[in-house]
Amino acid sequence: MKSNYKIFLLGLLLAVASCSFTTNKIETNEDSDRDQVLIELITLVLTRGHYSPKDINDDFSQKVYKDYLNGIDSRKRYFLKSDIKDFRSSKNKIDDEILAHKIDFFNLTHDRLQKRMEDTKGFYKELLEKPFDFSEEESIDTDYEKLEYAANKKELKERWRAQLKFSTLSTYYDLREQEEKKLEEDKSYETKTDAELEKEARETTKKSMDEFYSLNEDLERKDWFTIYINSIVEVFDPHTFYFAPEDKERFDIQMRGSLEGIGARLQKRLDEIKILDVISGGPAWRGEELEVGDVIQKVRQEGEKESVSIIGMPLDDAVSLIKGPKGTKVILTVKKVSGSIEEIAIVRDVVEIEETYAKSSMVKKEGKNYGLINLPKFYFDMENSDNRNAATDIEKEIIALKKENMDGLVIDLRNNGGGSLSSVVDIAGLFIKEGPIVQVRSGNNKVEILPDTDASILWDGPLVILVNELSASASEILAAAMQDYKRAIVIGSKQTYGKGTVQGVVDLNGYMRNNKLGDMGALKITRQKFYRVNGGSTQLEGVKSDVVVPDRYSYIDLGEKDMNNPLPWDQIDSADYETWEGYIDFEETIKSSKDRMAKNEQLKMIDESARWIKEQREVDIFSLKYDKYKAQIMESEQKAKHFDAINEYNSNLTFTSLPYEEELFKTDSTLLEKRVRWHENLSKDVYVEEAIHVLEDLKLNNFEKSEVATIKD
Repeated sequence: MKSNYKIFLLGLLLAVASCSFTTNKIETNEDSDRDQVLIELITLVLTRGHYSPKDINDDFSQKVYKDYLNGIDSRKRYFLKSDIKDFRSSKNKIDDEILAHKIDFFNLTHDRLQKRMEDTKGFYKELLEKPFDFSEEESIDTDYEKLEYAANKKELKERWRAQLKFSTLSTYYDLREQEEKKLEEDKSYETKTDAELEKEARETTKKSMDEFYSLNEDLERKDWFTIYINSIVEVFDPHTFYFAPEDKERFDIQMRGSLEGIGARLQKRLDEIKILDVISGGPAWRGEELEVGDVIQKVRQEGEKESVSIIGMPLDDAVSLIKGPKGTKVILTVKKVSGSIEEIAIVRDVVEIEETYAKSSMVKKEGKNYGLINLPKFYFDMENSDNRNAATDIEKEIIALKKENMDGLVIDLRNNGGGSLSSVVDIAGLFIKEGPIVQVRSGNNKVEILPDTDASILWDGPLVILVNELSASASEILAAAMQDYKRAIVIGSKQTYGKGTVQGVVDLNGYMRNNKLGDMGALKITRQKFYRVNGGSTQLEGVKSDVVVPDRYSYIDLGEKDMNNPLPWDQIDSADYETWEGYIDFEETIKSSKDRMAKNEQLKMIDESARWIKEQREVDIFSLKYDKYKAQIMESEQKAKHFDAINEYNSNLTFTSLPYEEELFKTDSTLLEKRVRWHENLSKDVYVEEAIHVLEDLKLNNFEKSEVATIKD
């Protein structure tokens, strides 16, 4: 096993850490203002500990101003133009307030927001008392960013009317569709009238709004202040984030790997709650209906007739509605990546962490055996290094595959969001002789080179790495190292995610003396930056695949470059390394793969689907006339059906589990079911099929056997 650089690398992990950049302590007493002290703490940590500190000036102030107002009123349905006029005088003063530890701008906007929310509370109740006329020619523009603030309350009320009508129309359409299905199933069924369905839809909208305002009333001033704080810290970069005390506790639970509910990570962007990640092995993963990029619009509990809209709802409140006891069912109304609206029922469960571990399979083709290892993340137990980790598991899987006379290996890093840096170094070392794997630069410009120092090689045969737009951080380091060494051919998206930074979590309480104010929370802060051995950063640009293939995310804004305030790409000096000389036809193999992919009909359809998905996501204008709205939805659904053929593809490759898993199947039927489904998906995977083709094409030089590690069975 390669040497672990645990002492050094643990400092680089996303873990609770102490800062060494200052010995300053902030003194407080019972009369200290907690919010002002928090501003002081945040400013201290950011200006002295962030990898790339920002000048807190007028430009900084303007970004905070814009992000904060967008964060609390993204649909522009509370503030009036007169409010914005009052706020505008602070646009270039927030920086001065931050440096003076004042919160005048927050106080002004918070007080005004509470007043406006109370004003609009009566809007929806009044507007939803009367039926909507869905035969009128009318439309709504949902591009709220370009929308002007309302000039007065009359104009604001009209904006509410259109939004409420749109929400009600969506529900009305769903109800009519349900009635038609019931009639198809039972010809004697007496359908409800349009008037009854319209009323039911309005009542559903009203209940959702009641729930929304009830949740908002439960929010305390400190909850709004947390939003303001994060508007400040996220100007530094998108991965710097303030955790209020209760949020820090939830973060710690996630770091320990305790996951429950539907098995999906959610993210709020503007008013939308999006699927950020589907946890392997969880209920959503097993259901195969939710996917990254889907937007959850409504939530309904089993046994209840009406759904609750979570559009505009705080993320924590939305999560609390979606989560629930094991065995209970939740029904989600989801706007799919394709633009279609679906209801998805999920039975809640505890996510099985086992399924986040590496797993492998073998496929036979024309007399040769090819192995595939799927790695969902680079896991590593920081508290106990003797527990299983990604590097030792990958090593074991390779040994097991070699026992089955493996002729080539695919490492699948698609959707792998990263993890332990020490695991990356150790895994890369399994495929090369000694040499640098990654360079890490701190804010003081000091560069550390993390090398593999073991000259032995566990696998010296053909190697392919699969990536996509969601391969991030540690995944990008491994792919980049193998690409720079010309050790592997990288197949996948035009580029990977582009997260080339590393964060640490700072306990803010450690920077207070005689704390009389209670728990101040923590700050996740960007401390360092990753660089390839060739000197280029993986930040923004990610890793560009040797063989670029389209997928459904090809034209969607998903990467680091699409986030607010990302750190820039740059480069440093190249490390001293020698490329792999094990292949005799490396470039020819890449060219052959590109030629095959250009002619592949399945990939052409996937590319067509990806372009259509982008078009759907850019649609902002929706008709509020039922007939036109229905036609718009049906056209979208019909087009989506055209792409169903993508899921019918079959490579005719047969994948099998390794002998040690075959033994486990005798007592673990659940594991057997998971592997059967995984193998079925692999056989339909055009990217895996091409990876096998590439392994077939790669030809090796003769290596001295002494260079290859001897593994005892």
